[in-house]
Amino acid sequence: MPSPSGEPKQRASGVSAVMRPVNSVVERYIPSALVFAVVLTLVVGILALLLTDSGFVDVMNGWGDGLSGLLAFMTQMALILMLGHTLANTGPVRKLLGFLGGLPKSPVQAYVFVFVVAAIASLITWGLGLVVGGLLAKEVAAQGREKGIALHFPMLVAAGFSGFVVWHMGYSGSGPLAAATEDSFVTEQLGRTIPVGETTFAWWNITAAIATIILVALALALVAPRAGDNVTELKVDARGTDDVDIEDEVATPADKVDASRILTLITGLALATYLVIHYAQGGTATLDIVNWTFLALIFLLVRNPFELIGLVKNAASNVGEILLQFPLYAGIMGIMTTTGLITVFSDFLVGIANPATFGVLALVSAGLVNFFVPSGGGQFAVQAPIMLDAANRLGVDPSVAIMAVSYGDQWTNMIQPFWALPLLAIAGLKMRDILGYTMVTLIASGIVFAATLLLVGAGA
Repeated sequence: MPSPSGEPKQRASGVSAVMRPVNSVVERYIPSALVFAVVLTLVVGILALLLTDSGFVDVMNGWGDGLSGLLAFMTQMALILMLGHTLANTGPVRKLLGFLGGLPKSPVQAYVFVFVVAAIASLITWGLGLVVGGLLAKEVAAQGREKGIALHFPMLVAAGFSGFVVWHMGYSGSGPLAAATEDSFVTEQLGRTIPVGETTFAWWNITAAIATIILVALALALVAPRAGDNVTELKVDARGTDDVDIEDEVATPADKVDASRILTLITGLALATYLVIHYAQGGTATLDIVNWTFLALIFLLVRNPFELIGLVKNAASNVGEILLQFPLYAGIMGIMTTTGLITVFSDFLVGIANPATFGVLALVSAGLVNFFVPSGGGQFAVQAPIMLDAANRLGVDPSVAIMAVSYGDQWTNMIQPFWALPLLAIAGLKMRDILGYTMVTLIASGIVFAATLLLVGAGA
């Protein structure tokens, strides 16, 4: 049977023998991300009726009122996807991706390389990690095919998404940043801020991030397809499909203005100046600042407005699916918070904890809640107060509670389709295509997260 690239497939499976049963189940029974969101909505609604005092009307009101709860966040996410796609298709960035894509010399090197680069980008800022993971996977796959290296494209994309498993341990982690912010809900509850030196930049968190990258890289290398295995290569080399030809469009004086670099350069410099001032005055990286950074780079790197308009048109086609699903997840969040279902889940696990096991139980709790409230910032806002109160009663340092919730949020992202949507849109794949491999990442990273929290809890 021919592969999507039109070339004969190799003889065996594209995943290791260990993951073959998992991948088979995933391909047969895991629905699209949209169906997943609908099913999750029904499950959460039923659980709220069974486990809380809320009635049908309460659940429906919580769901309906919550639908608009992520509209601002939805716009920010859509911009991250569109601007990231646009930025990656500018000439200078394409050259950089082209250089990086040619570095791996073997299939295993390719999978591990894509993961490590995406992980480093995620530690800098999570949005960059998502975009880089998908686009670098495409570049490595295309160059590998040119060199005659058979690469399993779904695993390359899974490796790119796996880099996202460390995002909440990095500089843009919404939980630690909220705890370090004056007048935040954490400050009001604790009566003080928790500086990032006790969370993000704590020695044990930095060590855990490095250990996670190493262990996940080893795990991906172990399950990578071997010689003779069945691989699904990149269907089409689309690296040149987003090129914008402006030569024949300059026909009028107005066109000459649109074909000039002056206006885009001025705008890019103005945005860059604002960002410098923002950081010089002590500002931090936020979702908006990440977007304006992308936008500044785009304006500085494009040749003219004509090219920018063309690139944005090409990028906008990837935004639709994520816009459709955000209201559904916001509705789930509304049910969880208004009915108190999230408290039921968390209190059950916290009620059986002691100071040594609290961190691991909080990790598991946050991992479960992440299925229903996939927004890292949203989940932290509704779950952190419960965990901080429990930590205080048990005599556990609040930094442990903060990072446990953060670890749980990033951990089960590996089997939750919400955050995979931007990357899958860029790659042209479905969640079931990569889930067999991201489950490997879930297991490997979970070992590090649990071990870290056990050690920190035991030493408290």
